[in-house]
Amino acid sequence: MGAVRKVATYLGLGAEHYDDSYDYEEDVETEEGEDWQSAAERAAKRWHSVNEPSRIVMLTPKKYNDAPTIGRHFREGQAVIMDVSGMSMAEATRLVDFAAGLAYGCDGRIERIAEKVFLLAPSEVEVTTG
Repeated sequence: MGAVRKVATYLGLGAEHYDDSYDYEEDVETEEGEDWQSAAERAAKRWHSVNEPSRIVMLTPKKYNDAPTIGRHFREGQAVIMDVSGMSMAEATRLVDFAAGLAYGCDGRIERIAEKVFLLAPSEVEVTTG
């Protein structure tokens, strides 16, 4: 027994053993009636296969409330070019911060390609400069 487990048992925080077993239901369904899938399976469906052509979406948001549209396209595996030149500096900064978090959370990246123009690239898209 490890030292951490001994301390946890001493403090009464050790794992308890139960005699009754829990029966798991094999057919777990979501509210929409679809079969349950693990997060990895849902993520695999979200990203397109390599055989499908890549798409680049050009968006010119007018306000911060346009962020869900950017997020939807990026999560679908599309590269997004985001031009925030028509926005106020405060809203543009918020939107770029949102996009950076989105790219980081989905294992992609964000690149500045011009003043107030940014590229959100999914992980399978290679960006080269030259």
